[in-house]
Amino acid sequence: MTDSALDQLLGRARGPMGPVIDVDFGSEAGPLAELARMISRMNGFFLFNAGVQVFRVGEEGLGHDMIHWNSEDAWKDTYGGLADDPFCFGQDIFGVQFAVVGGERVVCFDPETAEVTELGDSLESWATWLLADPDVHGAASFAHAFQREKDALAPSERLVPLRFFVGGGGYDFDNLVVKDAVTAMRIRGPVAQRIHGVPDGTTIRLPVT
Repeated sequence: MTDSALDQLLGRARGPMGPVIDVDFGSEAGPLAELARMISRMNGFFLFNAGVQVFRVGEEGLGHDMIHWNSEDAWKDTYGGLADDPFCFGQDIFGVQFAVVGGERVVCFDPETAEVTELGDSLESWATWLLADPDVHGAASFAHAFQREKDALAPSERLVPLRFFVGGGGYDFDNLVVKDAVTAMRIRGPVAQRIHGVPDGTTIRLPVT
């Protein structure tokens, strides 16, 4: 019998990042139930040379706690309501959030624009999407190359572009700095508020951080 995409993903994971824990997100079915089972199997982990991070749950461990990560005072308050709906369970090396919306949809949340891209109605859909192209969807080769040249990122760190991608910034190493992941999101929240829903080509004045 062929393993599911989620099983394959867990087989490639580096973790756990926290102690064994029995998680219940209050759903008996759907992606939140899948997420609870996944975290109960492996409490936080990294994939693709740390190109993808799934948060741990609980007070002890490496990296950020999933529950605190989704609290308003971590970083969501800087998005002015744009980040209220997604329950974020992981992120890529650039801070793109993997999240569940409405208990039914799995999405990517762009930290610079707050735009949401739907991936499916299950974590299996998310796992299939990641495995279809780890370099593009999981930044596998980039994460390996960056950390080989610069240094390994700490479990609580991610990358922020000096010139934002949405403003034409590139993925060259000189345009990227290492920040605590919470700080990285707080930097981009006010920018996302200015950019979200604005038509392409519009000139906007961005806040200076």
